[in-house]
Amino acid sequence: MKGISAIRGPIASLAMASAVLLSACERTQEGQQDTTTALPKAEADLNPIELASPTLARIKQRGYLICGIHESLFGFSYTDNRGNWRGFDVDFCRATAAAIFGRADAVRFVPLSSANRFAAVKDGRVDVLWRNSSWTMSRDSDGELTFAGINYYDGQGFLVRRSLNLSSATELNGARICVHSNSTNELNAEDYFRTHQIEFKPVILPNEEAARQTYAREGCDALTGDVSALAAARSLMTDPKQHVVLPEVISKEPLGPVVRAGDERWAAIVRWTLNALISAEELGVTADTAKKIKEGEGSADVQRLLGYEGEFGPRLGLNREWARDAIAASGNYGEIFERNIGLQSTLGLERGLNAQWNAPESGLIYGLPIR
Repeated sequence: MKGISAIRGPIASLAMASAVLLSACERTQEGQQDTTTALPKAEADLNPIELASPTLARIKQRGYLICGIHESLFGFSYTDNRGNWRGFDVDFCRATAAAIFGRADAVRFVPLSSANRFAAVKDGRVDVLWRNSSWTMSRDSDGELTFAGINYYDGQGFLVRRSLNLSSATELNGARICVHSNSTNELNAEDYFRTHQIEFKPVILPNEEAARQTYAREGCDALTGDVSALAAARSLMTDPKQHVVLPEVISKEPLGPVVRAGDERWAAIVRWTLNALISAEELGVTADTAKKIKEGEGSADVQRLLGYEGEFGPRLGLNREWARDAIAASGNYGEIFERNIGLQSTLGLERGLNAQWNAPESGLIYGLPIR
């Protein structure tokens, strides 16, 4: 009995506490002030999400896309003998225009230097920058730019004359290194040589073309830049075989399209156009077959990509055939790569990191799911 009495005490106390709490809840319901902190109502505190894109509206009203590109980087952005723009990045511009208008020619190109490329995006002179620009934290976090994806994984290296008999960048002690200003290349070179305690003499030029020309006339011993840019520079030399890219890759350079911050819907259009081209290669949809595949043919992924299932285009403010038109304009990612910079081109670059994630020699290219 004594043990039971000892238990009754705590039970009675618990019952009394519960009664007090219940009474407090009832008083609150009757209009008494509640001292607990209430959660804010989302409807009152958050502005409605703006679904329309002002950038897209301006582009449609204007009738064409304005695309920022490199001034002259063979394989990526250059003019042919007829003055027409060609190249890897140029084809992405045309695909973006086709996604919006259904026509690859609804685009105007604005060549930009390293120094003025981001300013052109920020002040609205271009709608999108498809130019070899690395996605870095400082650029991404300044609040004025939005990187919409990665269309090429690159890295920085060194181009030297074969006659120097160099096998490694560590042998460049005391060398004159050509590098263009206003780029990550200049900073990366400083980091690399400082880390390896190697003395070097930077020869800083205003742009990639000036750096290439200075190297070509032996104004420096080595040219540093993105490996893809070095391959382009080598292809323009009098005798390309007399120049070699050293094996070291000293940085990560994820290159991709850039838009002005503050219009997430426009950034989404650019992002998903890129992903549509990447997914098309994975699914085997090409420039030739994009408009030949009929409703009900192929996998569910193909049907969604080509607009036969779902309302993915209209969600972006585009038509249902947006991806179909983009693919038909320039081809899928693999076609764009091979034609401009791959083994079918003068540059002859291997896919490497830019191979599909599920390729026999897998890379980092991975299309986000459209579903």
